[in-house]
Amino acid sequence: MAVKTDTEVIIGGKVLTLSGYESEEYLQKVASYINNKIAEYNKIDSFRRQSLEKQNVLLQLNIADDYFKAKKQVSVLEEEIQAKEKEMYDLKHELIAAQIKLENTEKNLKNVQQELNDSSKQIVRLETQMKNMKK
Repeated sequence: MAVKTDTEVIIGGKVLTLSGYESEEYLQKVASYINNKIAEYNKIDSFRRQSLEKQNVLLQLNIADDYFKAKKQVSVLEEEIQAKEKEMYDLKHELIAAQIKLENTEKNLKNVQQELNDSSKQIVRLETQMKNMKK
């Protein structure tokens, strides 16, 4: 089982202890993301004029929005991957079919070449026989 990690982070200027089964680096990255959101919104005058409770709700809504957009993007990318995998599968089968057709065509070509050689030899034999008969 994974080891639980306790990590002290600073969020919004306050020291908090985050616990989880993720690495310390990951927990710091999460805290950094939250701090960046807070900093981003603190640059907006209308945000700073809101009550602390409303600021927190707005931050939560923004983070949820980021989450759902990222989730949607993952879904779109997964669909693209599935489509590419299907396309690749179809192309592999087309390639195999083309290789089989090429092999069959090459066999047929060899057979036709052999028939041509045999026919050429027969023509020479028949011409020789005709010459001998004329003599």
